Amino acid sequence: MKNVVVVIGSGSIGQAIARRVSAGKHVLLADLRKENAEAAAEVLSNAGFEVSTMAVDISSRPSVQALVAAATAIGDVTGVIHAAGVSPSQATPATILKVDLYGTALLLEEFGTVIAPGGSAVVIASQSGHRLGALSAEQNAALALTPTEELLALPMLQPDQVTDPLHAYQLSKRGNALRVMAEAVRWGKRGARVNTISPGIVITPLAKDELTGPRGEGYRRMIELCPVGRAATPDEIGTVGALLMGPDGAFITGSDFLMDGGVTASYWFGELAPK
Repeated sequence: MKNVVVVIGSGSIGQAIARRVSAGKHVLLADLRKENAEAAAEVLSNAGFEVSTMAVDISSRPSVQALVAAATAIGDVTGVIHAAGVSPSQATPATILKVDLYGTALLLEEFGTVIAPGGSAVVIASQSGHRLGALSAEQNAALALTPTEELLALPMLQPDQVTDPLHAYQLSKRGNALRVMAEAVRWGKRGARVNTISPGIVITPLAKDELTGPRGEGYRRMIELCPVGRAATPDEIGTVGALLMGPDGAFITGSDFLMDGGVTASYWFGELAPK
């Protein structure tokens, strides 16, 4: 039996982490669009990795269960890299909550039942989760612990409460970090770990869409006024992903790593603070 690393979302960040943690393992690359997974698989395969692909809709339990079944048929699932999702410029509030919030909870639930002892996972959240104001203790607990199938029925997530795609995205990404913290307890009983990374603006095809989209001016201002003064590369996220998934990160679980060049620092305490 082989060791398997499952990568959900075939974009630049998922690939960057996979390249660092998948040598000698089988990479199962899943994406909503199989052609995207196949394009990424060709790049990884040409770099010496053993890769297979499949389509997955993370907002569908049967689809996620099919992915889990495919992974466990290949071998022991020792790694999960969840880098799929939709951005505020791409979708309605309802779709963002269904994919980014519910879909992440679903993946954590399903893979948490099969992850191998010593295994680890990284979920890509976002700096956006850190720009949402404080939630109540009850809201935090609801996002962390509500059974997956009841999550979207929470009063705080109803259409009259979440009217804006950015708000839906911020709630989803805050929810991802809270969910991972709660799931780390369950994963720990299997001898496995799970963490989130909350990147800022990383130059990927998706980010280029955002930089030229309706929110582009705000994103360009973020880059200009953040302490580091630039956007990130996928490889920089990959380095931290490899730390969290590898032996050097063996004492880290249930944690969220904010990697945003200081955008959040500037938002709360600097030049990016809302007027």
